[in-house]
Amino acid sequence: MVNRDVIAAKLIDLDARRRRVASHSKADAADFVADPDALDLVAFNLMLSVQICADIASHIIADASWPGARTLAEAFERLHELGVLSQSTKTALAPAAGLRNVIAHGYADGDVKLVHAAATQGVRDLDVFAREVATWVAQQP
Repeated sequence: MVNRDVIAAKLIDLDARRRRVASHSKADAADFVADPDALDLVAFNLMLSVQICADIASHIIADASWPGARTLAEAFERLHELGVLSQSTKTALAPAAGLRNVIAHGYADGDVKLVHAAATQGVRDLDVFAREVATWVAQQP
């Protein structure tokens, strides 16, 4: 059985990270070059947001007694197969692992446009992920 408290805590943390991204985001990618501290804050919180999504996926997959996913994209695919995520959300989040790796390996400074796109457009996908997970959890016995 999915531990609702674990999922709820993860969703609260995801929302807090998403709000931090929004509050430090810039109107244009070039603005991050002028404000490397904002770039770091946004990149770090995006990376943690993706990790929270991975944690949620792992928890749900384990609860379903499925084998662990080998990749984050595979985890989102399994959540889709379980009826947790819509096709569009699964597809939208598939590149998230790449973003996480870019940030984790210290390449965010070199790929400012990727971070900016994730901060301005990708956060909507995180919101949809959170809503779909919350809806699915609420429907579980």
